This record gives sequence, C-alpha cells and structure tokens, in this order.
Amino acid sequence: MHTNGSQNRFIHPAALAGAAYCAIFLALPTVGRAADAASSNCAGDDSGLTLPAGFCATIFADGIGHARHLAVSDSGVVYVNTWSGRYYGNDTPHAGGFLVALQDPGGSGKASVDERFGATVQSGGAGGTGIGIYKGWLYAELNDKIVKYPLKKDSILPGDASQVVVSGLPLSGDHPMHPFAIDANGDLYVDVASATNSCQEKNRTLKSPGIQPCKELETRGGVWRYDAKKINQVFSPAQRYATGIRNAEGFGIDAIGHRIFVTQHGRDQLHTNWPDVIKDPEQEATLPSEEVLLLKQGGDYGWPMCYHDPFQQALILAPEYGGDGKTAGLCAQKIAPTAYFPAHWAPNGMVLYNQKQFPAHYQQGLFIAFHGSWNRAPYAQGGYNVVYQGLSGDKASGKCEIFADGFAGADKSPGKAAHRPSGLAVGPDGALYVSDDVAGRIYRIVYRGGADAAGARTVACPSATDSPGPIAAAAAKPPEGTHPDAGSATAGLSAPPGATPAMVALGDRVYHGQVGGATCTGCHGSDAKGSPLGPDLTTNKWLWSNGSYAGIAATIAGGVAQPKRYRSPMPAMGGAQLSSDQVMAVSAYIWALNHPGASP
Repeated sequence: MHTNGSQNRFIHPAALAGAAYCAIFLALPTVGRAADAASSNCAGDDSGLTLPAGFCATIFADGIGHARHLAVSDSGVVYVNTWSGRYYGNDTPHAGGFLVALQDPGGSGKASVDERFGATVQSGGAGGTGIGIYKGWLYAELNDKIVKYPLKKDSILPGDASQVVVSGLPLSGDHPMHPFAIDANGDLYVDVASATNSCQEKNRTLKSPGIQPCKELETRGGVWRYDAKKINQVFSPAQRYATGIRNAEGFGIDAIGHRIFVTQHGRDQLHTNWPDVIKDPEQEATLPSEEVLLLKQGGDYGWPMCYHDPFQQALILAPEYGGDGKTAGLCAQKIAPTAYFPAHWAPNGMVLYNQKQFPAHYQQGLFIAFHGSWNRAPYAQGGYNVVYQGLSGDKASGKCEIFADGFAGADKSPGKAAHRPSGLAVGPDGALYVSDDVAGRIYRIVYRGGADAAGARTVACPSATDSPGPIAAAAAKPPEGTHPDAGSATAGLSAPPGATPAMVALGDRVYHGQVGGATCTGCHGSDAKGSPLGPDLTTNKWLWSNGSYAGIAATIAGGVAQPKRYRSPMPAMGGAQLSSDQVMAVSAYIWALNHPGASP
C-alpha cells in the first residue's frame, strides 16, 4: 500500500532493486516533501496535500457538487461537470445546473467567480463525467448524450443553446459514465464502459461462467470514435474504435505525437468469485493490475477474457473463460498495457502534461488521478492520490511516483474519505487542476521552486506485487477485568432472539473479513455506516427485508442482484463461500448493530 517504496513494474521493466533496498528507501526522510503552508514559497497553501518539494496547492473551489472531470479554457476559466444519482446514494444534487464555470480574475489561486449552467434536475438532467473544449465549443456529457455549447468571448458562461453531438449512449449496468477526449483533428473518443464486472452469466456471482461470446462487447467495454464537428450522431456498434477495455475513464492525449493513452479499471472479485482458482485471499487485493493503455484503432485489450497479473507480468486467461490463474492462452494475442499499477486503485482521470510550468522531469508524462479502492477489503484500501508516470515514446519510463496525496484524510475508504481525486486538467499557465467528487473540491497545483526543491527525492509508488499487509479491521482485545467479553469489539452488543453473544462476535469477524472471506466492508464501510456502494446497516432502515434476524439472513444468503438505490449488486453470501453458521452469525451482528438497547 503506501508504506512500501518498491518500484512499480511495467511490461518491459528495468531490473528492480531488492526488497531490502526498498525498506531502506522508505526509512529515509522524503527530503523537502510536505504540504508546508508555512513555506514562504507556498503562502496561502490551504490544501492539506502532500506534494513534492517546490510544489504548492490551493483550494480553488469547494462544495460545487460531485465534481467529476474538468477542462480549462485558453482564458483560464475552469469548467467542471458534476454528477448525481446512484453513484452518490441518490443524494440531493447541488442547486442549479450540473455544469460549473470557475474563474480567478485576481490570480489568488482561488476562484472568486462561480457560475452554474446547463441542464438541471428540474429539466431532467443528472449531469455526467465527461467534459472538454475544442475550437471554441464546450463539450459535456449529459445523461445519454454528449452536447456542446458555444463559448463566448465576453462571458465565462457559454451560449444557452446546446447542440447534441452524440445521443443514445448506454446508461445501464455497472459503468454508466461516458468520459471522453477530443484530439487535434476533432476526433471525439468516448469511453463506453462495461455493464458488468466480467461478463458472467450472473454478474459478480460465485463461480458463474463467462458468456461466450460476450455479446456485451458489441455495445460496451471499449472506446468509440465520433466527429466532434458534427451534430446529431447516434450511438451504434459501427463507431467502435477499440475493444476489450472494461472502463477507460482517463484519457491522455499527446497533441504532438498524436498518441492517445487511456486508463483501464481492472476487474473485481477474482478471489471472491473463484476461490478454487485464485486461492490466496491476499490476491483479492493484489489482482489484477490497474493499467494505462496506448489506444490503437481496432485494438483488443482483453476484457473480459483476460486480466493483467503483475506477478507474472502478463495478461492471463480469466477463470470465467476456463483460466487456471497461470495460463495466458488467447490472452497472449491481446495488447498488453504500457504501464501497470497496484490493484483496485481506480484510475478515474488522466492528463498528459504538455506545459512548461512544472520542471522538465514532469513534462510530456502522465498524471493519473486514482479515485481509490473498495475491493481490497478486508485489507487496507489504496489509491486516493495523484500519481505521475513518465513516458519514453510509447512506453513507461522509470518508476511511477506518488505526486499528490492526502485527499482522503485520516481514512482511505469509500465511505469515509474526505475527498477522492476524480478528474485532472492542465491550465494554459501550466497549473494542474484536480477535482474531488465527494465534497466537490477543486485543487490547483503549481510549481514555486525554492532552495528545498533542488534534488528533492521523489516517492516511488508501491509495487503492484507488494503484499496488502495485515487485515485492516482492528484486532479484538484480550479479555480484561471481570467481564469475560471486556475489550472485544462486540462487548456492548446484544444478540437477537435465537442467537448468542458468541455468534455476534463471530459475525463481527465475518463482516470484517477475518473469517469466511467476505468483503462486506468494501461496500458498507468498516463501521457499517455505508458508502456510495452500499447502504448504512446501522439505522434500522431496510430496503430488502423487514429487519428481522431471519429477514437479514435471507437477504445475505440470497444476495441483491438489482439494488434499488445503490450501484453495487451484492452476490449471494456476499460473493464468498460462507457456511450457514457464518451467514447466521453475520446476520446476528447486523441485527445487533441496529438494536443497541435490546436486552441481552
């Protein structure tokens, strides 16, 4: 995770230093690396971020809604697309339009102008992720469309009349977002991500085989190309540009070399759904890699038949399609990644840095916003940072570096992270902007230099093959005092009728992944108070049962294939191989969380 300084690995890696060297490297101080608001070069740095020496950050804007991707005009206006819906627990969207225009006319590093425009909830809008600027037009994802607005020279707000560029984009399934990028020729590349995790007959379900052939690939799981200059284009399979990409949320375009890089969100639940094939529980947190891909017309990058294994440094045949965890099979013919990173970090945004404000080391390389994991549970989560990856032509150059960290705050988890990086954009002055889709914060990062910046050490990413570390749930304390359960995590909880305190204690361990291999905390949080992926389990409000002990057990045993309000389906038994006793125990634990005043 974040406590190992060994190098990230790539398809053609240089020889890596040994583990002992990595341990020594971590023990050394990261010279000059701090969010030092007191530094004379960083006056006004209120970001709370940890950055390389010489870099400073300000909170450019805050509280603007679930800020996804962003773009910056030639005049320095920052445009942001915000989103609503099941990804955010169907909370109340920000008032006004989903699109936001931000401006800092005084050069303070903070936007003093904040205007909203575009579709609203009242007009049927739900916002979106994708946004971009091309030839005097602002492009934005809106529901199932990409629309464009004419920019005006005398106003930060574009013209009111929008035009539909593409309509009919798929909105169903696991990944309804449509990030996009526009190259110098006006080609519009749109991510049409997969509707499922791995194209199983039953999505995210224990030992469910993959559909053959995966018909989903006809309309999902790839990148589509359109003409940004045309209007009223309609989505169809005919415009598919590349396939086998589960979710390409981040785009990095090289306007000079005409290269297009995209991120790949690796699939989830390899060990959970295939424990007989992927046998080591740690591999739920270490497989598969997150990836950066060089986009090629007609390219096939392997999903759902293949996943990238950082230990074997190769694309491996997925268990859904007969894989044994070791064999490449047909995956040897797919296109391997340019670079790869630790599992489940969730690369949501990417930009190729093409300005001169940052030192030469950061020029013509990729900045990647890792939104942060959930599928590493019950181990500690990872990501929630911005990473820099150097390039040499079409290949990764050198080690991946942690560029900006501290977004999440004290708890790197989906339900408790204060902020999660989602989008990246570079301004005409070379500043790097980062969006946060939890609290709607926009960060602005610039280079100020200074004596402490010269020769400052960079911080290597953890290796994609590092151990995930110990189980993150707090270990139960030994009994103390006169109460035989004193010090245990469930000492103050009462068992439901028909259960015992010992069952509640076992249920606590099942819930936190210490027994049975379930990943409950990934969706519901370590404290069971919910996240964007799953509901709060402590409020005695129930979507799928009456909240009785038996009702909770039936829901866990049967799963929730089609959630009513949340985006993550729950497979039967939580996707694990729980015994009936373990199901009843975790049900007793959930019941107890909701009845704190019940009589023992």
